[in-house]
Amino acid sequence: MANSISLRKSTITIFYIMITNTLLQINNFGMGQGDESLGLKLINNYFNLIINDEQYPQFVVFYNSGVKLLTQNSLVVDSLKKLAEAGVQLIACKTCIEHYQISLPLPVGIAGSMIDIISLQQKAEKIITL
Repeated sequence: MANSISLRKSTITIFYIMITNTLLQINNFGMGQGDESLGLKLINNYFNLIINDEQYPQFVVFYNSGVKLLTQNSLVVDSLKKLAEAGVQLIACKTCIEHYQISLPLPVGIAGSMIDIISLQQKAEKIITL
């Protein structure tokens, strides 16, 4: 009796993500001015759409009340973790973290100084402020 070997064809899907020299600035706990719950829904939708896009910003900086988005109970923290896993660098203003009495370490991202943020702004080809 002859031995036979069965080969199965495997499919491997490769996703290409382009990290662009873009800096995304978030200076509010949500997106836009006005109703906070609407702002949180909008920013959550924004990040979910970015995750499904093929072009990610290289950096996302958070200052003023935007640093609250990096806390464990934030509506967007899981989306931010996905961006970080894809290579997006998340930087939160240290002074703002202290002002809002947010505990370190952050669940995602790092604390940086205003000098760090300015340096990134100067090097970015494009800056988007939400």
